[in-house]
Amino acid sequence: MGEIDKLTREQLTAALAAADLRVLLMVMYHLSGEERWLQEPYRPRRDVRLIADEDAGFSPQLQQEVRAAALELLTAAAISPAISRPDETLLQRMMSVCLGEEVPAEYAPMMLEQMGFEPLLRELPPLRTPLTGELLPVIIVGAGVSGIALGKFLLEAGIEFQILDKNTEVGGTWWENVYPGCGVDTPNHAYSYSFGPRFAWSSFFSPRADIQDYLQLTAQNNGLYPHIRFSSTIEGAVWEESEQCWHVTVSGQQGRETLRARALVSAVGQLNLPALPSIEGLEDFDGPLFHSSRWPAGLELSGKRVAVVGTGASAMQIVPTIAGEVEHLTIFQRTPQWARPIPRYHESINEAARTLLDHVPFYAAWLRFTMFWRYGDGLLPYLRKDPQWSHPQRSMNRINDRHREEMLAHIEQKLAGRSDLLDKCVPDYPPYGKRILLDNGWFDTLLESNVTLQTDPISAVHPRGIATAAGGVEKFDVVILATGFQVGKMAARLNITGRDSRQLAAEWAHDNPTAHLGITVAGFPNLFCMMGPSTGLGHGGSAMFQAEVQARYIVDCLLTLFNSNAGSMEVLADVQADFVARVDAEHEQLIWSHPKLQSYYRNAGGRVFSLLPWRIVDYWQMTRHLQLDDFEWSGAAQLNLTGVAAGE
Repeated sequence: MGEIDKLTREQLTAALAAADLRVLLMVMYHLSGEERWLQEPYRPRRDVRLIADEDAGFSPQLQQEVRAAALELLTAAAISPAISRPDETLLQRMMSVCLGEEVPAEYAPMMLEQMGFEPLLRELPPLRTPLTGELLPVIIVGAGVSGIALGKFLLEAGIEFQILDKNTEVGGTWWENVYPGCGVDTPNHAYSYSFGPRFAWSSFFSPRADIQDYLQLTAQNNGLYPHIRFSSTIEGAVWEESEQCWHVTVSGQQGRETLRARALVSAVGQLNLPALPSIEGLEDFDGPLFHSSRWPAGLELSGKRVAVVGTGASAMQIVPTIAGEVEHLTIFQRTPQWARPIPRYHESINEAARTLLDHVPFYAAWLRFTMFWRYGDGLLPYLRKDPQWSHPQRSMNRINDRHREEMLAHIEQKLAGRSDLLDKCVPDYPPYGKRILLDNGWFDTLLESNVTLQTDPISAVHPRGIATAAGGVEKFDVVILATGFQVGKMAARLNITGRDSRQLAAEWAHDNPTAHLGITVAGFPNLFCMMGPSTGLGHGGSAMFQAEVQARYIVDCLLTLFNSNAGSMEVLADVQADFVARVDAEHEQLIWSHPKLQSYYRNAGGRVFSLLPWRIVDYWQMTRHLQLDDFEWSGAAQLNLTGVAAGE
């Protein structure tokens, strides 16, 4: 049994007492192959809470029986799993039993990969011959979540590459955002790569430092550091048609130089470039004033009067963390936010649970699945317009309205007796219309005597304070701008010039970026975007999953390009236009187009440009196989593509 042999019976008994029985039953079925573990009375009850109770709805007697049987299975001499790799039919059945609800068959092939039963690059052709010459095969801009995933896959495929990053370490947004309370709002057993050893997460929702450590360890374990140039800023990239390559101008420790590469990948994502508010006098403040993603090292807040501008995801993490140390904290709110209660947000993963994850076979894979499912596609159907619904201003449909009532009840319970705060904290738009936020102590913090929620608009910033439209100036020592990011820029901020001098910044002007599958852009050969337009996750899911899906698709494209000896591949304009039309038509039926909503998901024209309107399993299927006819191929071998994608 390998790792399980390192545990004493007493250690294993203690660990099993903390086991999630849904997960444990799947482990027992793997080990024994006995059908009874998938049948009554051992079928878990459905639990839709974000972190479900580990007892699976079983009676104490049944819980004890399951744990005792697991102990005997795990301590049996020389036992080997009866089922190491379930097929799609069996995996679907196991997933359905585990959750107490029917999991559609279409999820099985995706989860075979995400749970580690199948390699992520299966079905892709090998690289036929090593790539030689003066040109770099691939340049990747950004060493964050996406760049790490793509780098790992390219190494596996045998394609040489170089990652350029402006920072001094991997991590991207997790390296840059060091504000107090910074952490993930998706449980880490879902917000992690499907490959590699399971990281020793400290809690279900880990702090930023754990995530940064994980990304550095992943880069190290996969041999990426020799392929990364840090402190390297992209000044621009130009497609040279005569050479069929990109000229990328870089400035860094080696000075200013131009690199040439067959393919260019933007892995800078959407949440990276700070958005600063347009407020009179912002530059005149006589004290620390900064964006939350640029938190100054060594900043002292004890005894200070602090202003936080904004009430989005960053503010909801910062405010509860710093409120106890400052003299007074004023939060400037433009619009209130819905926040889901999550009682176990701060709960750590104890030693018993860690033992199960580290030593019990299949346990980590199935715990990942349960978290992945609850934060995946289940919410999306309830974000769709019901044309028969009688309350379209406040909610989208009956279930969405029920969720609204549940969140409203939570706010009313937390702020009971404070009608002044209630009036300020209840949104007038449907729940989930903006980024899904978790209440990690936000409403409790608003009740503190040294905290003020200010809803009067800011009219100006003065050297020692902030003035509001209602009149008067409140004095502050520190101003924190938790005002989000310029989401619409994406790859356009890299100053990219494509075929016929087309400027990506001009193509994507007015926060209106478009790309086929969010990845390729007509007029820009051999250019690929990760976390590009129409691929952000607004209904749930994990950015690391999305990075893996896009990285695999890009590797598929590159293998086809290189194996065919084609000079370039460029998505057809009508193919891109058709995809964008389907995105827009789908969004018209979804919550993010609601008339009461203004969010960073939409541009000034009202178009939802950043979010994926489909389920993650749909996007997984869309990117599963490269459609050769979607592209124009240039070069001597452009007519010899048949069979290339299949590796013939």
